[in-house]
Amino acid sequence: MTSSTLHERSVSLAAVVLAAGKGTRMKSTLSKVLHPVAGRAMVLHVLETAREAGAVKCVVVLARGMDEVAKAVAPAEIAIQEPALGTGHAVLAARDALKGFKGRVAVLFADTPLIRPGNIAAVEAAMAGGAAIGVLGFRPSDPAVYGRLIATKDGELERIVEFKDATAEERAVGFCNSGIMIVEGRYLFELLDRVGNANAQGEYYLTEIVAIARAQGLLVVAAEAAADEVMGVDHRVALAKAEAIMQRRLRERAMLEGVTLTDPDTVWFSMDTKLGRDVTVGPNVVFGPKVVIAGNVTIKPFCHFEDCTIGEGAIIGPYARLRPGAMIGRDVHIGNFVEVKKSVIEDGAKANHLAYIGDARVGARSNIGAGTITCNYDGFDKHFTDIGADVFIGSNTALVAPVKIGDGAMVGAGSVITKAVDAQALAIERNEQRQVDGYAKAFRARKLAAKKKPKE
Repeated sequence: MTSSTLHERSVSLAAVVLAAGKGTRMKSTLSKVLHPVAGRAMVLHVLETAREAGAVKCVVVLARGMDEVAKAVAPAEIAIQEPALGTGHAVLAARDALKGFKGRVAVLFADTPLIRPGNIAAVEAAMAGGAAIGVLGFRPSDPAVYGRLIATKDGELERIVEFKDATAEERAVGFCNSGIMIVEGRYLFELLDRVGNANAQGEYYLTEIVAIARAQGLLVVAAEAAADEVMGVDHRVALAKAEAIMQRRLRERAMLEGVTLTDPDTVWFSMDTKLGRDVTVGPNVVFGPKVVIAGNVTIKPFCHFEDCTIGEGAIIGPYARLRPGAMIGRDVHIGNFVEVKKSVIEDGAKANHLAYIGDARVGARSNIGAGTITCNYDGFDKHFTDIGADVFIGSNTALVAPVKIGDGAMVGAGSVITKAVDAQALAIERNEQRQVDGYAKAFRARKLAAKKKPKE
């Protein structure tokens, strides 16, 4: 075989994602690759990157018993590595899944959630001259124990040397191996079958295929990525670092797309957060998964959102919490210490202070007074509260579900409403107020006298 046979580039790309590692350094019952970064499991970040880079087929290599991971990565195909004998052995586990595939194969790692589609594209671009293998390298500030990429004088990649097997001269090389590579599929398994395990670990290294390919006259090249793009996550400290890097990316993306963040470093996004133009976000706001916000929305400080939608022109916060199923309409006001869960708040409605709205509908232009709660849970089941349009709910009202308040109705402050209120009616539920003249003065006099009385 010679490099001249590779001038016709395949248009197809498959990805093999290695995820079989136990991740013991995470000290967790949750598989390492399922730990989230910006609300998405690390392995799902890698799969999404592969698909965005054009992968038409994805195979995830797992150890036996990793059913939770297999479920999470569906519909990606699963291959089982057993026993664990190194990265080369792991890729061999995908042989059956890739049978008949004629394109290029990208080998990725499930614990590198910061990789970008552009990194894969850079390797493919480097391979355009007819390379059989493209390796992604990086130059960390501290090369530490990374494998080294050893290049020839003309810039081709000669071999990859694992740190434990490297000489002092080789360890002085600053260009390091990320582990990520792309291989022309027609050669991948032929090269892997030639890999031995005569090394310090007694494992079958994927990196060995570089020297094997070179010995067969095949061209091998390298592309370079920023160190943080190929950072692996092996423990919680690295997980926190990856989260910080991803959050910086998401903040920059939001601002470049027309969102104002008044204190960017204190705003936390999920990967799927969607924000319209001219949204303003104050400090210390958290966007959990599945949040969609329309344009011209103002979000004041210290709000927390999860699985909710917010309509055009709404004003939310400060200190508001929108829980799963909250659907906030246009020009709605949700104020300080208001919590909304599984409820529709229709256009123009307001709940400005200290309220809980759960399992409910609040009709257009209705006003929910301070201290109002929907009593939706009876200890066993959840029940629905239906509040019509143009309703006024007075402060400190308890709406005991299931209950319906008709359009245009009013509810007096301090009421406990257990029955339906007709449209345009006023409902008041209070005990009769009593007054005892002079009681307060006499009460204070008794208390003061008792304090002055000598103790026996």
